[in-house]
Amino acid sequence: MAPPVLSLALPSETGRVLSIQSHTVQGYVGNKSAVFPLQLLGYDVDPINSVQFSNHTGYPTFKGQVLNGQQLWDIIEGLEANDLLYYTHLLTGYIGSVSFLETVLQVVNKLRSVNPKLTYVCDPVMGDEGKLYIPQELVSVYRERVVPVASMLTPNQFEAELLTGFRITSERDGLEACNILHAAGPSKVVITSVHIGESLLLIGSHKKSEGQPPEQFKIVIPKIPAYFTGTGDLTTALLLGWSNKYPDNLDRASEIAVSSLQALLRRTVHDYKSAGFDPQSSSLEIRLIQSQDDIRTAGEDLEAEEPLKRGLGTQPEPSARAYLGGGEEDSDENDDG
Repeated sequence: MAPPVLSLALPSETGRVLSIQSHTVQGYVGNKSAVFPLQLLGYDVDPINSVQFSNHTGYPTFKGQVLNGQQLWDIIEGLEANDLLYYTHLLTGYIGSVSFLETVLQVVNKLRSVNPKLTYVCDPVMGDEGKLYIPQELVSVYRERVVPVASMLTPNQFEAELLTGFRITSERDGLEACNILHAAGPSKVVITSVHIGESLLLIGSHKKSEGQPPEQFKIVIPKIPAYFTGTGDLTTALLLGWSNKYPDNLDRASEIAVSSLQALLRRTVHDYKSAGFDPQSSSLEIRLIQSQDDIRTAGEDLEAEEPLKRGLGTQPEPSARAYLGGGEEDSDENDDG
């Protein structure tokens, strides 16, 4: 007869992550794009699939199931009943309904009651290239309730505009958006893809202490002439993984994350070309499994730079009240995020 089950999740030297995101049977988006890289970096990752679809929604058709808020809470209660709710990190991605997002907020509170030092990494997946992926009413929930409880926020350019209420048309705008988001809650903000003219930038900011200007930086990202799915989910996972290893050096963590992503995307383009496909003819599924060495070793380094000599550091910090009063505006273009 087997002994009773031990209700214990052994501690992890790196961290234990609860990841609440979408899942596809085929392809790499959501949890399929985030879990494996984090495991390669040494994390124990427990995924909860907010949806389970046959494939991502960019295909002509898809079928599957959507988890509702009560079903999510049932899972959390099952973990709690067995003393399995200790996590070092919570990671969230695409969420399609207000009720589910409100339950996620309850999950944040529950996990922090078990581990007050929980790091909540939020990828506020709302849209891209000026178009919303989600119901309009979710935007205000993200802005007013989710952002204040996040530890790290990883919006794309359009999402940062939605959360701050103004268009980002310059590097300085991106830095100011980070300052506004800091005032609302998260100490780490990474705007993962910002188009300024012909340049593609990552803009990051780490506010280490009150009363001190944040440490801000940019990374110029080489453009790859192709369109990919799942890159935003992967980027956030890599930022979580490396920022935990470099807790005081968000710039270094971002360098490694972007370098890994670039190596993976180059490999993806190479493999499609080798198979006789034109990488620019359609959206590409990333070659995640084939790129695991790139994820572990980070590939070719990209260098973070101090933007504008930290010019915004001398400006008055925005208030949370100003932040909460922001409206929504559209953006012209952005990458998959």
